[in-house]
Amino acid sequence: MTTFLPISKEDMKERGWEELDFVLVSGDAYVDHPSFGTAVIGRILENRGYKVGIIAQPKWDTLEPFKALGKPKLGFLVTSGNIDSMVNHYSVGKKRRKEDLYSPGGKGGQRPDRATMIYSHRIREAYNDVPIILGGIEASLRRFAHYDYWDNKVRRSILLDAKADLIVYGMGERQIIEIAEALESGLPVSEITFIRGTVYKTKDKSRAYQPIFLPHYDEILDSKKKYAESFMIQYNNMDSIVGKPLVEPYRNNYVVQNPPNEPMTQSELDSIYSLPYMRTYHPIYEKKGGIPAIKEVKFSLISNRGCFGNCNFCAITFHQGRVVQSRSHESIMSEAEKFVWEPDFKGYIHDVGGPTANFRQKACKKQEKHGVCTDKQCLFPNPCSQLKIDHKDYLKLLRKLRGLPNVKKVFIRSGLRYDYLIHDKNDDFFKELCQHHISGQLKVAPEHISEEVLKTMGKPQKEVYEKFVRKYEKINKDLGMDQYLVPYLMSSHPGSTLKSAIELAEYLRDIGHMPEQVQDFYPTPGTLSTCMYYTELDPRTMEPVFVPKTPHDKAMQRALIQYRKPQNYNLVHEALVAGEREDLIGFGKKCLIKPRNEEGFSKHNHGKGKAKKSTNNKPPHGAKGNAGKTGLDGKKGGNKSKGKANTKNNKLLKSNKPNGKQGQSKGRGSNKR
Repeated sequence: MTTFLPISKEDMKERGWEELDFVLVSGDAYVDHPSFGTAVIGRILENRGYKVGIIAQPKWDTLEPFKALGKPKLGFLVTSGNIDSMVNHYSVGKKRRKEDLYSPGGKGGQRPDRATMIYSHRIREAYNDVPIILGGIEASLRRFAHYDYWDNKVRRSILLDAKADLIVYGMGERQIIEIAEALESGLPVSEITFIRGTVYKTKDKSRAYQPIFLPHYDEILDSKKKYAESFMIQYNNMDSIVGKPLVEPYRNNYVVQNPPNEPMTQSELDSIYSLPYMRTYHPIYEKKGGIPAIKEVKFSLISNRGCFGNCNFCAITFHQGRVVQSRSHESIMSEAEKFVWEPDFKGYIHDVGGPTANFRQKACKKQEKHGVCTDKQCLFPNPCSQLKIDHKDYLKLLRKLRGLPNVKKVFIRSGLRYDYLIHDKNDDFFKELCQHHISGQLKVAPEHISEEVLKTMGKPQKEVYEKFVRKYEKINKDLGMDQYLVPYLMSSHPGSTLKSAIELAEYLRDIGHMPEQVQDFYPTPGTLSTCMYYTELDPRTMEPVFVPKTPHDKAMQRALIQYRKPQNYNLVHEALVAGEREDLIGFGKKCLIKPRNEEGFSKHNHGKGKAKKSTNNKPPHGAKGNAGKTGLDGKKGGNKSKGKANTKNNKLLKSNKPNGKQGQSKGRGSNKR
């Protein structure tokens, strides 16, 4: 009989267990679903015959919660959860969030800041001689010295700061079995230095075979250029075929990263998703309102992992890699058939995708034998001539899912690469996407329109997006459907000057769209954009990059995107004056705002972002605006239309309220482990 993994001594006794092999400590509540890394790693170990228990969201101010399941025979496995604990806790403005979708009732405060490190410290205090293996997104992206946005400094490898023994980076399924077998054989954890996809510490640098040495930690503390050089070495060694061992020297240790693990085969992926998950949260959370995060994924399907889109602000390259791996149709259909008859299934499959929904195959044949290119990207600045652009397999899968009994609609909500889709000469997928797989609106991510900003983002030119918009509108018109596009946009990304921000504001004026929400760039560990943010250099060229860093500069750029909002008037006015674009202050059709005195605004409020009410109670821009509202941070909102807006170049709808968490990855399955 399938049941949850043990969370207490009582659960262990029911199974006749006196001792566990592994205790898995997680910053998330325990949800036994394949979208949650804790569940996947736990079930994989269980499937291999290991005894595994779960300690979910332990209180960290005492040792007792970490002793709840006793001392494990082989080791502790530690993760902060599906999302980096610092991103989970803080907005880009470093304000504390009140909600946590991965905690009971959505209540925040159930895990510490830097959860992976704090949990590891408590475990070390409780059991000094037990191996501690770190995994998950938080550890994976901090395996070397890294810029920490929240402390505004460069921190050491989390392996050293957490006083742990190993890091498993990436998704980790293969590594954890190899580690378990090595520990079970009696090998000391200090001797486990040979497993791909792991990081270890040593005082003997000769343990690494033909490595590349990164700059010394002290060097990157002293020099931002050295930091950028170190980052690029790491960036170019994230492929299992071309990647080399990397060594980062410290005063008393060396941190060694073995090359990445090989991509999973289709049969391996299929086996992971066939394990006996309960597919819901543990019943102990029912009285507290359950775990909100399950709502988005319970009736969703992960079809792939990895992404060759490779946006510079996304951490997928460092976590899942650029090689796309996909599940078989049979595996996905089998999973769908398990939930379509559940009582709370309403006929809607919420998503079929991954980091990028419409990637189902490797970018090109070259990747199979020679790995990914280190000197060029698959889609940027233009699609590579070797790139395979084909949606046939994905379309077949969607058709099969649509044909399942009790299924009314199959949505695609985990993100489509429009710059991949627009280059497909076969329109069958595009047409069926519009006809069957969206409901009123489609969200895509141009992110910006300034050429300079798009270069630093690794995104295509705005002409590619505009071409997509025109084709989307034509297909919908031909189908007799009235559907809309919602563009995700980002402010304050490295490279975005005030001129760039004004350029984006003018573009939004011309298409008649004002976003309800704006996502500021969030400098999280492991991304090329974060390296730019910290060093103010493009690590690919070592050329200087302008970076808006002060809260006021960022506020002006954000306000320009929402220039119609009355509360943004003073910031917009200041930005236009500072940017020498006072021609946009006036009464003409091209103007963004009216002159201050015409609306009774006090000059004393200039630059503070707040405006007094005008004497006639009208907004300073002199128009209500006809554009719809949208959330723009990457959260998968609902598909139901809540309001329409006519625009010149595209149409927009209101979307659900976003949660503001950006910067790690845009795929539902990408933050696991």
